[in-house]
Amino acid sequence: MAITATGENAATAKAAAATVAKDKSALGKDDFMKLLLVELQYQDPTEPMDSEKILTQTSQLAGLESAENTNKALAELAASLGNTQQFSTISAIGKRADLGSDAIAHDQGSKSEFEVYFPEDIKNGTVELTDNDGKKVATINIEMKENGEAVDKLNAGVYKFAWDGLDQNGHNAASGVYHVNSTYVDPSGNKQTTRLGAYPIESVRFEKGETLVKLGSSYVPLSNVLEVY
Repeated sequence: MAITATGENAATAKAAAATVAKDKSALGKDDFMKLLLVELQYQDPTEPMDSEKILTQTSQLAGLESAENTNKALAELAASLGNTQQFSTISAIGKRADLGSDAIAHDQGSKSEFEVYFPEDIKNGTVELTDNDGKKVATINIEMKENGEAVDKLNAGVYKFAWDGLDQNGHNAASGVYHVNSTYVDPSGNKQTTRLGAYPIESVRFEKGETLVKLGSSYVPLSNVLEVY
């Protein structure tokens, strides 16, 4: 299931409705009716307004009212569609969102932190960082500890890792983009793989017309999500 944006639709709908309500640059149907009544009130009794002219103006009034009702209905429809898309996003909670990239940006001489989601329980495994040529730069062993205590397995979930920035020879890795992937074994002995950039959607937040989804410990704009499945 692919989901496209977002809460901006609801904000756009509200703005459109506000524009319809506040725009005083054109005559509304009530203004038009008042003018017609004033015109009839102050007409020359000896030369009353032509009935055909009255019919023309009332016809224009009916057309104006119809146009205003149409604009109002369209604004309400846009708002309704925006709310529907928001609820559609809420229904994605628990599904997995893919950001479309397994890469991190690293500055030479610094540490890099990142999070990886493991769909299955972990018996043991490693996280590897490779450069753009696919060359292995560093390996991080998955520490089998929970709250400081050694455990036989780690439960499936999102785990945070810290890379000291050193390559396999103990030198500072150059600044650049590195790709993060993991190979691990589940408690049944099956080999599993996962990578950075794909996480379960834990919650959805609407903020200032933008839809944000919680992936790991961070809220990410829905527009950054490439795929939801």
